[in-house]
Amino acid sequence: MPRILVLGNGNVLINFDEKLNLRDLYFPVIGLDNHVGGPHCRIGFWDEGVFSWLGEESWQRRLRYREDSLVTMAQVVNDRLGLELLISDAVHPRYDLFIRRMRIRNRKSWRRKLRIFFSHDFSISGTEIGDTALVDPVSRGVCHYKRSIYLLANGLAQGKGIFQYATGRKRFGGAEGTWRDAEDGWLEGNPIDHGSVDSTISFELCLEAKEEENLWYWIALGDRLQVVRQLNSLVLDRGPEHLLQETDNYWKNWVNRHDWNFGDLPEKVSRLFKLSLLIIRTQCDNRGAILAATDSDVLATARDHYSYIWPRDAALVAMALDRVGFPEVPQSFFRLAVKMLTEGGFNLQRYNADGTQGSSWYPLIRDDEEQLPIQEDESALINCALWYHYRQYRDYEALAPFYWDLVKKIGDFLNQFRDPATKLPLPSYDLWEERRGIFSFTVATVYAGLLAAANFGELFGDGKSAAAYRQGAREVREAMERFLYDGKIGRFLRGVYPRRRNSRMELVPDFTLDASLYGLFAFGAFSTDDPRVERTMTAVEESLRVKTGIGGIARYTGDWYFRMSEDIESVPGSPWFITTLWLADWYIARARTRDDLASARKVLEWVADHAMESGVLSEQIHPYTGEPLSVAPLTWSHSTFVMTVANYLEKLQALSTP
Repeated sequence: MPRILVLGNGNVLINFDEKLNLRDLYFPVIGLDNHVGGPHCRIGFWDEGVFSWLGEESWQRRLRYREDSLVTMAQVVNDRLGLELLISDAVHPRYDLFIRRMRIRNRKSWRRKLRIFFSHDFSISGTEIGDTALVDPVSRGVCHYKRSIYLLANGLAQGKGIFQYATGRKRFGGAEGTWRDAEDGWLEGNPIDHGSVDSTISFELCLEAKEEENLWYWIALGDRLQVVRQLNSLVLDRGPEHLLQETDNYWKNWVNRHDWNFGDLPEKVSRLFKLSLLIIRTQCDNRGAILAATDSDVLATARDHYSYIWPRDAALVAMALDRVGFPEVPQSFFRLAVKMLTEGGFNLQRYNADGTQGSSWYPLIRDDEEQLPIQEDESALINCALWYHYRQYRDYEALAPFYWDLVKKIGDFLNQFRDPATKLPLPSYDLWEERRGIFSFTVATVYAGLLAAANFGELFGDGKSAAAYRQGAREVREAMERFLYDGKIGRFLRGVYPRRRNSRMELVPDFTLDASLYGLFAFGAFSTDDPRVERTMTAVEESLRVKTGIGGIARYTGDWYFRMSEDIESVPGSPWFITTLWLADWYIARARTRDDLASARKVLEWVADHAMESGVLSEQIHPYTGEPLSVAPLTWSHSTFVMTVANYLEKLQALSTP
């Protein structure tokens, strides 16, 4: 179930599914420890013997965000219960507080006494072992804790605090959890339990006929009981309404720091552009991590997740943020990137949010030979992102240490990790992490990464290294023309695979059409006017288009990941937002008149039309239904949309200027 609403402040990240269940809670490092991750925290309603959880089918939900804000606007109705809810959720930008306002309207024509239940299924630091749930007599809330993680839940309804509470065992010894205790409308009042535990609290609300009232609920997060008590007091002293409005104002000002001019783009595109910036920010930790995705449902298929830093994804996200004037996250990421880089000057497959090495499926040995378990583009793109950042901001003094600690080390590696005979980079894994060889996308990034290192070398007086990097870039580009272009088919190859045959090394071509061939022009290796690039991208456009009512562009012919059809001719793979936007970038790059931008504009509108109701973009969508597939939100999807919109507007302005 995708995450349709996400909230965060760089220390706290909370994700909700389409039934408004709280499914993920990260604190204090985004992407590191998920204190829910799998189960869910739920909301229930009781009225004179009738009980219903908000996730049941009898509820109709419309889940969105307030305009230009990370405050949600969920409209929820249950005709059978005669209840209408307007729910606004937020994570405060400064304080580690989750705040919820639930405006509850009685649609019946008689007076009612409701009980509203909040169930907390926390597994602190990702495990149910050793948790404690207790009633805190100072705050009058319920607190879950383990080691240095404290989560305190509390609230107010008509001036009164928690009505009833319960703590107890969950999923152990036959106990389901205290949420079951709620279904008769009455909680038993156990004040403490430990081990695999959950808790439930309730509030009582009296509503006259057709009347509506606010119920306030919050979770304070901290590293000690005293800290969460102080945050609870802050909510009571300043008022939750004030803190909610403060959050709304903050994000509106944050995302509108620039005077956006969206030209001829429709409102749905401009709205998604700004929401994408906000969603990207939720997936970035204040200490530098840029996470790929924080949707834990993928655990069901792989017992692993996307809550890692892929240096490639992170570098491209950083470039998108720099492009549109949000340099704070990239600057933090570059500092963390220094820590992530190995002594050999290359990045590994992926990293945890604290910069330590993440899990991997790349072997260190193959055919009795040692190999580097890397995707080389993940190193090269760090250099590209740093040079892109410098070009945008010219912060010479700030970037000087990065040349010696990061760029030069990567540049040396890129230049040395090449075949002496072909001058091509040595084999590594492709950007899709599925095959090992020498790929056009990867080689294009190596070319760009070496040029970036050369530019920095000249900037900081390291002329000898700069000359070596520039020479290396030339050799790489010449090798691309020689070994990665096939004159018989008239286009570039996805890649080649070195194979030893009769004591000779041969390069076996991979003719598979792959959307990542866009990298040929995107990273400057070849001009958009190059006929070889034009023929390559035309083939991508024609052969990877999903020929259903949904449309979009697949990753490559015969893509197996989340395959939904065996009709490869019509559905070469499920459509990805990223790959479809790459085609738009191609349209933009080759546009010579404003009319030429129409195709790119249609792609941007297609993305907006196939986003979830809330505006969240998944990794890919179902080729027949348009439903989200894989994780959501995918940070890379949102950053690619931001970059493509920026490319479009820049080209539109250039073509509009006499």
